[in-house]
Amino acid sequence: MRVLAIIPARSGSKRLPGKNTKYLINKPLISWTVEFAQSVPWFTAIHVSTDSQEIADMCINSGVPVPHLRPAALATDEATTFDVVQDVLNEQRSNGQVFDLVALLQPTTPVRFKQRWDEAYHLLSSGHYDAIVAVSEAATHPYLVFKNSEQGFLEPWVNRDMAITRSQDFPPAYAVNGSLYLIKVSALLEQKTFFPKKCGSVICSEPVENSDIDTLFDWRVTEMLITDWMTQ
Repeated sequence: MRVLAIIPARSGSKRLPGKNTKYLINKPLISWTVEFAQSVPWFTAIHVSTDSQEIADMCINSGVPVPHLRPAALATDEATTFDVVQDVLNEQRSNGQVFDLVALLQPTTPVRFKQRWDEAYHLLSSGHYDAIVAVSEAATHPYLVFKNSEQGFLEPWVNRDMAITRSQDFPPAYAVNGSLYLIKVSALLEQKTFFPKKCGSVICSEPVENSDIDTLFDWRVTEMLITDWMTQ
């Protein structure tokens, strides 16, 4: 199968300006993802979608071509990841390049383990799934999440009987961690989501692979996690 790895790297972060080019430990944040993508042998091609010439130059210097910058209309807060990926696929198709799968790698999750991606590829190749995403154990179980009712009373998001069940009896709950999306192009374009109806998962159990950098606090926590991981 032909797999297109897409790395979306917009420059306009509001909470942590310039994060994609900021050095995380020993290299720019974007480089963690670019280098990982280059290490996966079953990626047919790598496409970095960015509106930043600085990011583009970093990728080019790493051996990943960036033919042009992302259109301004797709570099706004309103543009979705689906919009960006669809634009990349349309561009590739216009150049005669057709792909079976899209691998989405978000730079905000810098550390990935190749075995997770190999597992995802194996699962998707089985024909049982249209997409595989990475998940980790939910930090807060849904049974322990509440909301305010219209009357101002606190009530559980789920069934009240479930909310008072012993925590030892809770079924496993998982949260998407953002480190891995692998999806059939046909399912993506038809359902317009990275979570189609036939979506499977791989479980990421290591803290370092579950970081998602959005704020300076996230950055500092990720630095500590990576430092600890690198010294093991």
